[in-house]
Amino acid sequence: MTNIIKVKKQDGEFAPFDAKSLRDSLLQSGASATEADLVYDKVTEDIYDGIGTKELYGRAFAALKKVRRSFAARYSLRAAIKQLGPDGYHFEKWIAKIFQRQGMDAITSQTLQGNSVTHEIDVLAAKHDEFWVCECKFRNDESAKIGVTTPMYFLSRFNDLKDNEYEYFGKKNKPTHGCLITNAHFTTDSIAFAEHYGIELLSWAYPENRNIQSLTERFGLYPITCLTTLNDMQKQIMLSKNCLLVREVVDNPVLLEHFNFKPETQQEILQEATDLCGIQN
Repeated sequence: MTNIIKVKKQDGEFAPFDAKSLRDSLLQSGASATEADLVYDKVTEDIYDGIGTKELYGRAFAALKKVRRSFAARYSLRAAIKQLGPDGYHFEKWIAKIFQRQGMDAITSQTLQGNSVTHEIDVLAAKHDEFWVCECKFRNDESAKIGVTTPMYFLSRFNDLKDNEYEYFGKKNKPTHGCLITNAHFTTDSIAFAEHYGIELLSWAYPENRNIQSLTERFGLYPITCLTTLNDMQKQIMLSKNCLLVREVVDNPVLLEHFNFKPETQQEILQEATDLCGIQN
């Protein structure tokens, strides 16, 4: 009987090694079936019982990078979102761009007066008669789970705001949607509570087919932190200058001239960025 390999997750718990999940993630990077098989063989050739998910990720990332940088960039999406921290400021800016890509107006870091108190709002978004009030819960541990007390608290804030009109984007609107957003996960109780009280949720994997991962890939909104041609310091410098998206580099390559990159480095960055944005699902 073949021994079942156990993988140690970030929370310290163990789970059976899921070969299909690994293969699927390699294919989602844009690699062909043949390329994905080669990378899979490289990742699993010395696999051992108790191997950590972080080591498996590192092996896959390195192997994909040797095939094509943009494959590794796309594979690293979740880790790249984590680099929008540690305080979540850039994460909120990036979330606003997701709303904008869907044809909405969006703005971050606003203060609204409720019936009882003022509220610091992370993202406001609007389109036609819809007016969204959004709270972002950025987590440096992307395996973290947002418990039910968080949507409970958010509901009380939304209820304090919903009967008031606010003038944004050239018109007055009352809040129509309250949305709680995280790069981590929601517990089943959080989801049940939000569904019952009409709170919109958006996380890495929820809701199905319209979550952070799928929206990013559908609209090509890869954060600049995806790029493997940039080191961590360069990524933070670009973020500090409000260069958040890979697509911004593709659409306006002259941006790279403002960051003192050598000409050959600019070409490498632009090549990876173009490849990444050109990958189709």
